[in-house]
Amino acid sequence: MEYDPYGDALLAVYHQSPNRQPLYLHTSYGDTDEMPVDVFFRTEDDFSELEHIALALCDGHVLDVGAGAGAHALYLQSKNFAVTGLEISSLAAGVMQQRGVHDILQADFFEHKNATYDTLLFLMNGIGIAGTLAGFRALLQHSKTLLSDRGQLLFDTSDISYLYNDFEIERPAHYFGEINYQYEYDGQMGTEFPWLYLDQQTLITIANEEGWVVQILFEDDHDQYLVRMEPKPKEPDNLFL
Repeated sequence: MEYDPYGDALLAVYHQSPNRQPLYLHTSYGDTDEMPVDVFFRTEDDFSELEHIALALCDGHVLDVGAGAGAHALYLQSKNFAVTGLEISSLAAGVMQQRGVHDILQADFFEHKNATYDTLLFLMNGIGIAGTLAGFRALLQHSKTLLSDRGQLLFDTSDISYLYNDFEIERPAHYFGEINYQYEYDGQMGTEFPWLYLDQQTLITIANEEGWVVQILFEDDHDQYLVRMEPKPKEPDNLFL
């Protein structure tokens, strides 16, 4: 069984463990950052403006993808939304359950089938699970199978070109928003995994090619932006042919 540093860190914070350790994130561009685990336990007063806008736009049955400790699911639940928290980490799913999220799926988004939602919500750059540009296309294709007729995607992502422009990091041969990450907790390393960040033009180009309408709703001062997308309406059959 693969070690889950992220889940262990969430458990330690939730149970206020006296032996709590920092959660580190190793990156393919050379940095090692300490992840502020408390961010996954924020409440409404701590949400950013971007998050408040996204949550206000949720509609119908919401699938909170990569729900973590359930911060957004709990907020939506308190507003009487039907919300399902989806989390690949069994430890994180357990924390969500203990915190009171009613409907939890411990699963891989790409393997989740035979269900329909009105909103697919990917906050805190949850769209990063796509991993690569090809993965983003696959995510958009799979999302269409999970959406109702009025369905929408809501997510934030970031243009990380500043890393290469401002910090003189060498650009990779592949798309610059494709990053590899690896968590470390209490001296133990998790499995390396790919993560994706998208600049606006690349996102819009791919989305249009995959048959989606794109709205950029909000941009902050840190190159992070909020996106709403819905599938383009199908062309009506020509009854005169």
